[in-house]
Amino acid sequence: MSDLKVTAIIAAAGLGKRFGEVIKKQFMLLGGKPLIVYSIERFEESELIKEIILVVSEDSTSYCQREIVDRYRFKKVTKIIPGGEERQHSVKSGFDSISNDTDVVIVHDGVRPFVTVSLIDEVIRECLKSGGAIAAIPVTDTIKKSSAKKHIEDTLSREALWLAQTPQAFRYDLLKIAYEKTAIDGFLGTDESSLVERLGVPIGLVPGSQMNIKITTHEHLLLGELMLKDGRKLLKINAEKKEKK
Repeated sequence: MSDLKVTAIIAAAGLGKRFGEVIKKQFMLLGGKPLIVYSIERFEESELIKEIILVVSEDSTSYCQREIVDRYRFKKVTKIIPGGEERQHSVKSGFDSISNDTDVVIVHDGVRPFVTVSLIDEVIRECLKSGGAIAAIPVTDTIKKSSAKKHIEDTLSREALWLAQTPQAFRYDLLKIAYEKTAIDGFLGTDESSLVERLGVPIGLVPGSQMNIKITTHEHLLLGELMLKDGRKLLKINAEKKEKK
């Protein structure tokens, strides 16, 4: 797949209102580094990724160039694009900047710092089979359907339910058609898969990870610090085991 052109769009244009801080959530520090840096690092490491496009709020483009791309010396980041009012508009802005010789577009949330290279590559490979694929995890909790008055209407079977994550990858031509259709229909989706699904294209489900959390609150940030600490501890233990051998 050396001749395959895969472009990654990392969406980080959110305002972070749930944090209630001056600094946006995607630039909050986790283990001493801005959240978004972890995602970019993993996409830089993937040999399948040819370029990375960052989508941030318009007032953050200069900051992102200086404090993220330049400071951490990222090589694959080719553009920093100002986002729109909704996530769909932001990712579309990033998509519009991609050349039409691109084969696959993979989209990831900039506030999911624990994505792995193996998950990125697996989603891309699954996408090549049918045209689209997303990372997701099976629902394990009991799901209740609520009425408008917040009374239980039904208990849903969780056997066929999955929680969508990112990354999500699609063939360039299919995502292009999906965006054209949404413009005509005025449809607003919460992720890219919901747009492509409307074309009747089968989207593959790639088992994600409980670790692949989306950090949107202070509680999530604290959890991320614990996960990062335990991860470093595990790496240290493994390194010590190798030295003893």
